[in-house]
Amino acid sequence: MAGGANTSGPLSSKRDALVKVKGMKAFVSNSRVFFIAVFASLGGLVYGYNQGMFGQILSMSSFAERINIESISNPTTRGLLTAILELGAWIGAMANGYLADRFGRKKSVVIAVFVFCIGVIVQACAKNKDYILGGRFVTGLGVGSLSMLVPLYNAELSPPEIRGGMVVLQQLSITFGIMISYWIGYGTNYIGGTGSGQSDAAWLIPICLQLIPALALAGGILFMPESPRWLMNQGREEDCLQTIAKLRQLPTTNDIVSLEFLEIKAQYIFDEETKLELYPDCQDGSKKSEFRMFYKSYAHLFKGSNLKRTIVAITIMLFQQWTGVNGILYYAPFIFSDLGLSGNTTSLLASGVVGVAMFLATIPSVIYIDKFGRRPLLIVGALGMASSHFIVAAILGTYGDNIGDHKVAAWVAIVFIWIFAIHFGYSWGGGAWVLVSEVFPLGLRAKGVSIGASSNWLNNFAVAMSTPDMIAALKYGAYIFFGLVCVIGAAYVMFLVPETKDRTLEEMDELFKDESGQGKRDLERMQRIWTELGLLDNEVAPVTIGEKGSVTHSFNEVA
Repeated sequence: MAGGANTSGPLSSKRDALVKVKGMKAFVSNSRVFFIAVFASLGGLVYGYNQGMFGQILSMSSFAERINIESISNPTTRGLLTAILELGAWIGAMANGYLADRFGRKKSVVIAVFVFCIGVIVQACAKNKDYILGGRFVTGLGVGSLSMLVPLYNAELSPPEIRGGMVVLQQLSITFGIMISYWIGYGTNYIGGTGSGQSDAAWLIPICLQLIPALALAGGILFMPESPRWLMNQGREEDCLQTIAKLRQLPTTNDIVSLEFLEIKAQYIFDEETKLELYPDCQDGSKKSEFRMFYKSYAHLFKGSNLKRTIVAITIMLFQQWTGVNGILYYAPFIFSDLGLSGNTTSLLASGVVGVAMFLATIPSVIYIDKFGRRPLLIVGALGMASSHFIVAAILGTYGDNIGDHKVAAWVAIVFIWIFAIHFGYSWGGGAWVLVSEVFPLGLRAKGVSIGASSNWLNNFAVAMSTPDMIAALKYGAYIFFGLVCVIGAAYVMFLVPETKDRTLEEMDELFKDESGQGKRDLERMQRIWTELGLLDNEVAPVTIGEKGSVTHSFNEVA
């Protein structure tokens, strides 16, 4: 999985000359970073597990009896039981930008886990639907924060040669969490039987198991290094340099350490100069100025050619969610029951295969997304998902309520839901996030991605709210609807979304017809900063704090 658009051609060649190992060997040589990233990805596992777990317990008879789900006649309220987590996650993801910068990545993870655990405990003590609604909203606050914090932390700790793989690790951990949630739900469903005498442990265990990886993450993250980039932003340059050296297991005078330190320094200077250019009237340090800068920075995303980029980010995430993927993840047991599988246990078992298929299908995207590009995978994946939806719709339309009497047809429909999960895994699962991260100019990328993430969570919420009613009211028509959305998504990518693979910022300006030249100015500014810090010299001199490449740069000149 790629990071952002290519902005560092001269530095890439210099790094290539210093870093001799690539591919899997790079993971081995950066083993400390790899294991830290694997540990931090417990946050992704928690997120994925929670995403898949609730649909499992929602179909358990003991859970239905505890919250008296039959008394909830309002279909909107029933959908809200599932969807309210996404609403909380949207707020948590938005708040994460402030928390991560204010308290640092590590402390923000601890705060997110603390909030998450409160929500889990409230759900475990549930006596009625209100406990579930409140608990899942609070849990969502933590999940939303973790969904943004973990990839941010992993990316900022990783050297460029393995950064893409470290970000993909988050997506893999999410799909792994979804997969194990299905199988845990399948196993605990047997506790006390699967009928009316089922034990409360059947649903309490899946809910409470979330606490184990979450608490392990909160406790272990305190012993991990802080993000070098956050340290630089706090003016702690010596700590930043020492952290890089420890992560790379090299002395501070090593050329690779010096190069990475200066790259981080250059990015920090770039960000500060960009603020001076875009928001010259917001520099007095007052709370009022901070708010004005916050407002203007987001308003800038909805002007000129930036609006085109923002529309792409919002729309890509809209299509990702309305493929129907989370509707299937949340309500798979009910969907499989409707397709003729008898008994909760059998439908839970069939749901488990969805998790396995999606997890395995995510792996090829790591290998091929940079080789084939973003658009081909998104288009092929969307058409594959559309075909799967249409075939399921055709089977349901043919046999209707009698599909349970036609086992072969029912199993064909089930297999195509599994095939749908495969198509999503290698394409829109990670590809949508890659595309969104690349379309924005460097100075606006973080805020642009946050807009995309907001679209993701809000549409996730809408899908979770509407899917039960859609399937109940439209039957096979719901699958036709999701299939048509996939076709429209493929057409949108084909005709209106540019290919971002290997594109520079200048080329992005051309793709989006940016007459303001924002990308070109960004690149020129960055190249000037590289020159001032000595990054474009033939050799990289060892960094000494207070000398070349450290605190000597001022922000008075703005290109």
